Amino acid sequence: MPASYHIEALKAQAIVARTYTIYTITHNNDKHGSGVICTASNCCQAWISKENRLSKWDESEKNENWAKIEEAVYSTKGQVIEYEGQVIDAFFHSNSGGKTEIPVNVWGGTDFPYLKVVETSGEDAYSQYSSEAIVTKNDLEKKLKSKYSDFNINWNEPDSIKIVEYTDGGRVRTLKVGNKKLSGVEIRSIFNLKSANFRCNIEGDNIKFSVVGYGHGVGMSQTGADSLAKNGASCKDIIEHFYANIEIVSL
Repeated sequence: MPASYHIEALKAQAIVARTYTIYTITHNNDKHGSGVICTASNCCQAWISKENRLSKWDESEKNENWAKIEEAVYSTKGQVIEYEGQVIDAFFHSNSGGKTEIPVNVWGGTDFPYLKVVETSGEDAYSQYSSEAIVTKNDLEKKLKSKYSDFNINWNEPDSIKIVEYTDGGRVRTLKVGNKKLSGVEIRSIFNLKSANFRCNIEGDNIKFSVVGYGHGVGMSQTGADSLAKNGASCKDIIEHFYANIEIVSL
């Protein structure tokens, strides 16, 4: 989360990141041999050193930014989120596009009772809210044929690409592409889209993906947290907005 965000949003992020880390340690402690957690964002929890963090800021903002981060961390020291006495899997992401998603629509498996679809106003004011991706018809065919050898598509058909179904969170559940029906999550992965909340249009030799939001959409939206904080919400209010029927406790 950018250090420029409201301090209450940063406090919420500190509690959420701490909770996510503890959940990962206690539920995946056999993944890394002698280690209980790694710093790969696609596996456990991203982390960089203070020195690397400071090197990415202008000289004029280093001290203020670091002091703000320390305030967020130390003012919430030991605080985590629990559901029925257990630390939760506190997912978070950059921008929900105004509405979050439930885990089963992203990763399958079982849903968590504390992760629901919630709406947050103000996220459209952030640069992470919308993006576009242009893919040529040729590239689309190559990528899908490399994954599905029997893939074929007739571009002359009016519905050669068509969204078939949406999730409750407004993301694409199923997209028909030629003779294949693929999940929005898979399309996002194949074409490096910022979200599975997209619309697509054929424009000449290209397919344009118009994307809303940034990230998987599950749990706390960072831009949503900042928007709520700017409108007077405390870190507790923010967390209770994104996670249902939870408690913030001190370890």
